[in-house]
Formats: sequence, C-alpha cells, structure tokens
Amino acid sequence: MTATDRSIELITTAAQAAADRLAHDIIAYDVSDVLSITDAFLLASAPNDRQVKSIVDEIEERLLKELGAKPVRREGDRDARWILLDYVDIVVHVQHSEERVFYALERLWKDCPEIELPEDAKLTKGKAEEYAKLREAQGDDELDGDLF
Repeated sequence: MTATDRSIELITTAAQAAADRLAHDIIAYDVSDVLSITDAFLLASAPNDRQVKSIVDEIEERLLKELGAKPVRREGDRDARWILLDYVDIVVHVQHSEERVFYALERLWKDCPEIELPEDAKLTKGKAEEYAKLREAQGDDELDGDLF
C-alpha cells in the first residue's frame, strides 16, 4: 500500500507552506505500509517558538484555503515546542529545533520511503545545522529565526 494521491497533495501543499515560512529540514515519509492510522508524515523545524507557530498557522491556512482540508486535531500550541496537525490522511509535525534533535523522528521512520517534495522544501535540508553554526559563531542564543 502507498500513500494516496490526496495524501501526496496534502503533503506537497503543507511542505510548500512550511518552506514559505522558512522552516528547516522539511522531509516527508510515506508511512502507509507500517501504520494504519495515516498515510504520511511531514516533519519540519524552526529555531524558535514564534516561528514554529507561524509555520503551523501557514500550513493550516494553506491546506484549508487551497484544498478545503481542516485538521481533526491540533496539539502542542501552548508551548509551541512541537505542534502536531492531524489531517487523518497525513500528520504534520513542526518542532522546535531542539526537540527535533532530541526526538529524532527521522530515525524512527528512516526505513519508510521519502515523499518527493517541492524544490523550495528540498532546499531547506541542512538549514538547522547552518543556523546552529551561525548562532555558535556569533555567540548569540537568541538569533532571529528569519535569517534562513
């Protein structure tokens, strides 16, 4: 079994929305062969809580406006360290960069096939590492996430 066309459409739109809001390391996995509850996961991260919220808001708005999709569940808003949007067909995880490293969801799903994403989303690969190096070089723990 593979992800449905609808799931791929949702993932593609969500990935583009995340890239437009400068998310880092956007990746999507087809988890339909190992999970019966959803077809695909989208993972993205950001260096601060404000940007995590901004990315999630853009994804939610774009999926509603362009595809008429509303999440059945939204979790993690209070702390904005890891916000989950559940659309049944897909689940979107937007994490603070620290949570992304700690929980390493990519390790859990690495055996699942990656879903082809828009070019803008592909270009986000490695941005979290670049940002961390820049932050370290400048000795500033509070760089604005809008640099990338």
